Amino acid sequence: MSELLRALRGMNDILPDEAFRWEGLEEILRDWLRSYGYRNVRTPILEHAALFRRAIGEATDIVEKEMYSFTDELNGERLTLRPEATASVARAALEHNLLYGGPQRLYYLGPMYRHERPQKGRYRQFHQIGAEALGWPGPDIDAEMLLMCARLWDDLGLSGVRLELNCLGSADERSAYRAALVEYLKAHEADLDEDSRRRLHTNPLRVLDSKNPQMQQMIGAAPRLLDTLGKASLMHFEGVQAILRDAGRPFKINSRLVRGLDYYNLTVFEWVSDALGAQGTVCAGGRYDGLCEQIGGKPVPACGWAMGIERLLALAEPAANRPVPDVYIVNRGEQAAVFAFRVAENLRDAGFGVIQHCGGGSFKAQMKRADASGAPVAVIVGDDEAKLGEASVKALREEREQIRLPLERIAEAVSGLLYSTNSEEE
Repeated sequence: MSELLRALRGMNDILPDEAFRWEGLEEILRDWLRSYGYRNVRTPILEHAALFRRAIGEATDIVEKEMYSFTDELNGERLTLRPEATASVARAALEHNLLYGGPQRLYYLGPMYRHERPQKGRYRQFHQIGAEALGWPGPDIDAEMLLMCARLWDDLGLSGVRLELNCLGSADERSAYRAALVEYLKAHEADLDEDSRRRLHTNPLRVLDSKNPQMQQMIGAAPRLLDTLGKASLMHFEGVQAILRDAGRPFKINSRLVRGLDYYNLTVFEWVSDALGAQGTVCAGGRYDGLCEQIGGKPVPACGWAMGIERLLALAEPAANRPVPDVYIVNRGEQAAVFAFRVAENLRDAGFGVIQHCGGGSFKAQMKRADASGAPVAVIVGDDEAKLGEASVKALREEREQIRLPLERIAEAVSGLLYSTNSEEE
């Protein structure tokens, strides 16, 4: 097959049967977020490359190895396909003065781009839904974001999704800890793998996140950031935990949880599942009080999370492969083909989902299509019916007499058949 007829590696087509599952999940997610007062914000896929370099951190894997960046040949600007959306949402909030009227609960949904090695659950174009709470400084908003995620797992019927928490403290506390960690890692430099040696002087906290089994004992004995935090940071972290305990939501303190982006402070968290294999994180986030100032605005307390749509779909129970219409309209003859449009629109006006047969074909072939569509009712139009403004209504999933009716009575007859079928199934 020609290379032009293949999607780019790590960027996948979502075909209609699968897209139906996406639409169903997205509808659940939007309703759930709205129930907590979060409003949708939509930011561009392209941003200035400097926005992500400044927000995420020059020494992070995302900026160093994964961003799709290029120079716009028309004006020489350095641009990046967004690798994440938090920086974009913060930029939009500052640019449009969204916080002028008070704190904001916002959410986004869309594609992100990272040049990673494609594997199950990790793609170069992937999709995220995320929530950002801007303007609240206390631990209550951190806890709200965790409890709302817990509710989603319940709503989706997901089991085995576990919460891991840590506290990164303030920028000053993290800086002091960083120096102590570097000193410890230097003393064990012979035990570090190539990636960790590279990170030792650029992003040493990420060494704690290493999955290399040969380094686990050494990492386990490293100084803990939690043991170096001051009173204010520990009180904030305890405030989050107190709300979770009161709500009866279990969690685990993971002192090695640091997240891969430089803008985090205080609370960080991950929801993880063993059902996803190596890519076990379902949802992750935390507090990022310094981000808005970091990208050139005034300081804004903030907290947020992001979750991968592909990973949620991998965990959720499969839905039906395709939407099933209420009615399939069969038409045979020139006049019937025209009148069928009036019948279809009349039924849609009444609120029914309708597939109208197009492209001609024998009556037998069209009835096969009607049956394959899954529709419980067929409406049949021939030239004789069309001349009189009538059509025949036929139940496809049960034995019932076919009836012929004028246009104005067809919707009522369809409703009667659908209601009867649904009642019998219940």
